[in-house]
Amino acid sequence: MFSKACEYGIKASTYIALQSLEGKRISLKKIASAIDSPVAFTAKVLHQLAKHNILISVKGPSGGFEIPKEKIDSIKLSEIVFAIDGDSIYIGCALGFNECNASKPCPLHDKFVGIRDELKKMLRNTSLYELATGLEVGLTYLKR
Repeated sequence: MFSKACEYGIKASTYIALQSLEGKRISLKKIASAIDSPVAFTAKVLHQLAKHNILISVKGPSGGFEIPKEKIDSIKLSEIVFAIDGDSIYIGCALGFNECNASKPCPLHDKFVGIRDELKKMLRNTSLYELATGLEVGLTYLKR
């Protein structure tokens, strides 16, 4: 459903949020290890998230990534998805057709429109704080 970059972006943001709640700045290598992602690819994803002001990148020997504590609850998953994948998930065709709309629908169009709307609602209503606290108490995991 999400691109691989977006999946890593959500995982990385969640991990960084958890560390930030504990007052820690976390290195690129630790983030990549925690979410089981290649370091170079993780760096590219994190750069996109920093560019969209979702997280902060600090350079230098004690550098790394962080999210201000007061901002974690206001960051919604929809912002992360948009930063990485844009809005294609909300407008794309279920079967990948270039043209798919109500006047020229694919076989799944009518059913998929509702699913896309529910997905959009879930992403807009789910905060990074919710995901991070789920990790903190062991209800959720970032890798198996």
